[in-house]
Amino acid sequence: MRELLPLTGRVPLPLLTPPPDLWGALWATDSVVAEAIRSEIAREALKPPDRSASRPATRPDRAADAREQRGRMIRDLRTALRARHYSDRTERAYVSWVARFLGSLPRDLAPKDVDLLHARRFLSGLAIESGVSPSTQNQAFSALLFLFRELLERTLDGFGEVRRAKRPLRVPQVLTRAEVTTVLAQMHGTVGLMGALLYGSGLRVRECCRLRVTDLDFARGEIVVRDGKGRKDRATLLPKCLERPLRQHLRHVQSIHERDLESNVGCVPSPEDLERHSSTASREWRWQWAFPAQRLCLDERSGDRRRRPLHESVLQRAFTEALKRSGIPKPASCHTLRHCFATHLLEAGCDLRTLQRLLGHSDVSTTLIYARVTHCSGAEEDKPLRSPLDVDAGS
Repeated sequence: MRELLPLTGRVPLPLLTPPPDLWGALWATDSVVAEAIRSEIAREALKPPDRSASRPATRPDRAADAREQRGRMIRDLRTALRARHYSDRTERAYVSWVARFLGSLPRDLAPKDVDLLHARRFLSGLAIESGVSPSTQNQAFSALLFLFRELLERTLDGFGEVRRAKRPLRVPQVLTRAEVTTVLAQMHGTVGLMGALLYGSGLRVRECCRLRVTDLDFARGEIVVRDGKGRKDRATLLPKCLERPLRQHLRHVQSIHERDLESNVGCVPSPEDLERHSSTASREWRWQWAFPAQRLCLDERSGDRRRRPLHESVLQRAFTEALKRSGIPKPASCHTLRHCFATHLLEAGCDLRTLQRLLGHSDVSTTLIYARVTHCSGAEEDKPLRSPLDVDAGS
């Protein structure tokens, strides 16, 4: 057995001693050559044993492989959502929650190995540790439900054991008619017109921003809301007092559209069922946005420069500033105008079924919540239904 070499660098004598048949050659060789032979023997003795032959092959980087599979799953998720005609907002929300869920898993865990235990732990952590609102947890729940059902093709027997955040039953915040008039008086221009539509027609912010020219039916006095919440269409009231300012606004928008056509950028995304039948629908005036954005932007899907509808945040910021200037000490938002529309119609004698149709509620129990904040009830059958904005204007 070889002797271990000390750290001083000296080589033990047995390792420097050549075999007996080399003694004669060593003594007969020059002293310089003998020293070189001794040094070579010492280097061979100090060299560690070669274990490369017995060393196992390096395993593949499982973390990198899992990261690649997660990116592929996000792309598949987008494709599946678009194939089922989910809205852009739902697509962004689902992709965000699935990416957040995959990011909470161990780095080397492949998406195909994810089970319901990981999903239950993630959803329960949202309610217990993060303290998110019930609606936020329900959105994450729906995203993971789509992931397991459509992409992973797993059974959903264990999802019932998830700790759900309890949703409190609250009454909507409502402004009086005088307060609504005060706030709207502080909003001017396009955002002022949009704010009046929120209250006079009971629109959601997104529905108002995405109105098209053809949705404003002045002859029938109604607004057609296309692809609203839940991808449902409905018709609601068009206040008569807004007809004149709306026509003036549309004339201005039409002039912008004509300039865009001259610059070969006057296209907007047309409804999906229309794109298959008409290639020029995106350039027609009737399908243009009623409230377009001021700047052109690059469309993510088509890659063309197009004019999008006015962003919701523009209207929301304008309402917040108007509320501050009005001095009303109530926590109101743009959606509060929709609550005011429903409450003031009930107080004017509108029945619940009609109000449910105007608001686009699937269940009348959702509409019933406004009955808890009304001051009076009772239908007036002989009087035609009027927008609360028309009642305030005295038209």
